[in-house]
Amino acid sequence: MGVVNVTPDSFSDGGAWFQPEDALAHGRLLREQGADVLDVGGESTRPGAERPSEAEELRRVLPVVEGLSTDGPVSIDTMRASVAAAALDAGATLVNDVSGGLADPDMAALVAERGVPYVAMHWRGHSLGMQDRAHYDDVVADVCRELGERVEALLGAGIAPERLVLDPGFGFAKLAHHNWALLRDLEAVLALGFPVLVGTSRKKFLGLVGREGAEERTPLDRDVATAVTTAHAAVHGAWGVRVHDVVAAVDALDVAAELVPRDPR
Repeated sequence: MGVVNVTPDSFSDGGAWFQPEDALAHGRLLREQGADVLDVGGESTRPGAERPSEAEELRRVLPVVEGLSTDGPVSIDTMRASVAAAALDAGATLVNDVSGGLADPDMAALVAERGVPYVAMHWRGHSLGMQDRAHYDDVVADVCRELGERVEALLGAGIAPERLVLDPGFGFAKLAHHNWALLRDLEAVLALGFPVLVGTSRKKFLGLVGREGAEERTPLDRDVATAVTTAHAAVHGAWGVRVHDVVAAVDALDVAAELVPRDPR
């Protein structure tokens, strides 16, 4: 899943693709590089980010979704049911909701009605205050329990189980050690019985790894560490990875495929 941020304030690319023509060119390049799905988002979810208005989010994403969906699958990264509906009408075929349906009570019903795949992420609140909620007794057990509760609610709202994908929410209301614990025990998330999307790309905890007391890596300098987590996710059976650097991710996936035991015959 290649990331196409149509925002002026994303942590990872600083608004490089904010103009529709730039976002379209970037998305097409990611697809040429090997992205299976392009994930178009118009709201930054970095810690501390303020939400755009609904009208502004629609203005940002719709021309990009429409333009990119003619060449292959596009997902809409949004917490708003109205934006998801408009994006689906414009050609998107998957909804990626970092709130798992908690931010908008109309989202689950919309996804159930449209019958499209739905990525539900572990979420504890909007960006302005989410890191204040990074408190866990056991992060793996707590995240799995809270995701399980979302699964029950989403299935109860009519979303078909075969349409549901889970995301443990790396970096969302989680400190570095929480993210590493979830990566180490990714099997626990997979044990919930649904496909799992891993989104570690360029996250802050990758900028800090091995850098105690040293300068943190910039987002663009975290792609090697991201590729390592991509290979880890693939080897452990993740359904997909959401990445900014598709070339490195494809290489990592190729390496991971070679690491899986094969029949010597």
